Parts: sequence; structure tokens; C-alpha cells
Amino acid sequence: MSKPKFVYVTYIASTPEKVWAALTKADVTEMYWFGYRVKADGKAGDRMTAYSPKGEKAHDDPIIESDPPRRLVYGWQPLFKDMQGERPSRVTFELEPFKDQTKLTVTHDEFDESSKIFGMISQGWPAVLSSLKSYLETGHGLQSTWAEKVARCDAQASNDR
Repeated sequence: MSKPKFVYVTYIASTPEKVWAALTKADVTEMYWFGYRVKADGKAGDRMTAYSPKGEKAHDDPIIESDPPRRLVYGWQPLFKDMQGERPSRVTFELEPFKDQTKLTVTHDEFDESSKIFGMISQGWPAVLSSLKSYLETGHGLQSTWAEKVARCDAQASNDR
């Protein structure tokens, strides 16, 4: 049986440098990642950290590869109690200049075959990446279509800790 793999490609009317900053700078991610602060601006061996809108640490994963503004790879293992049994998966961002745009390819792989996280990211990444595109092109991220679900997950995580 093959392991699940998520791949998403989008074209953003922005430079690779601006897309890179949006992917790695916590104060920028908060503008499109529905209040989450994701910091991944280190080198390989440093940490990618993410904090929920309530300030709770949601991720603390290794940066595996960092080649600004072309390629970023980090581990992915949510700190929620009900997901700690799964081994870490991997997120890869590839940025390529394309005319006056940036082609962004996101690959999220290395999941266990029965991964609970895969189902969540398959819904989450399209929303986050659409909001990223909107933010970079218009200055405004999207309203979360899954904010209520995230709030329930955050509340559950707080109760589980």
C-alpha cells in the first residue's frame, strides 16, 4: 500500500523573495495563516515553530533544508496530544520564478499509511495557500472557512495538555 502524499501548485503574482518572506517570517504568516505565527527563517538544523492565535505552541519541528528563496523543507508533527502517536511528516516548499510570478509547489509527505494528520492537512493547506496568494496579491488574507474547527482543536489541545 502506498503512503499518502499531498501536492499543491499555485502561481502567485509576486517575487520569490516576497513569497519566501511570507512563508518564513512569523509576523507575516499571521496575516494569512488565520492568526497562526509560523517562524521558519533559520538554516538547516534550526527550528520551525508555530503558535496558535491563542499563543500556544502548535509546532516545534526541525528545518531540514533552507535555500532562500528557492527551497524550504521542515518536519511536521503537531503537538496536539491526540496526534503525538504519529511520526513526523515532511513539508517541502519549492519556489520558481515564472515570468512575473512565482510558481509555488508544496509537497507534504512521509505520512504513516493510517495518518489522521493527512486528512487534516488535505483540507488545511488549500485554505492556507489560497490565503497566502490573496495576501501577497491584494494585501489581505482570506477569512478562514475552518476557523470554528481550528478553535475546537485548539480548545481540545489545551484540555489535553
